[in-house]
Amino acid sequence: MNIDQIQEQKEKSPDCPIVKSIRLIGGEWNLIIIRHLSDGPKGFNDLLRDAKNISPRTLSRTLKYLEDVHLVSREIASTRPFRVKYDLTEKGKALKFALNDLRQWGEQWAVPEAE
Repeated sequence: MNIDQIQEQKEKSPDCPIVKSIRLIGGEWNLIIIRHLSDGPKGFNDLLRDAKNISPRTLSRTLKYLEDVHLVSREIASTRPFRVKYDLTEKGKALKFALNDLRQWGEQWAVPEAE
């Protein structure tokens, strides 16, 4: 299936639960941040360190988006020094099983083939 066929399928079935899910959580960084938060609450710098190769700006935007769609919550941990903790909401925690299944699938099928 090529990209045009995928787009056409999305347009034909906008109410499909899979399409809705991908639209909501799609995006490489969204899934990576959710995966790191599945271990428990973390601060911004912890996430920046754990999610290698993400820029502070991208992390900030990703966290804001995940808050907006109610997958992540933000709590001010202290004001001096200013620290914020991010955690998965119940909605975000419900993705743990799907991410685990996706990880297992990737371990089996998304490995580079020998040349």
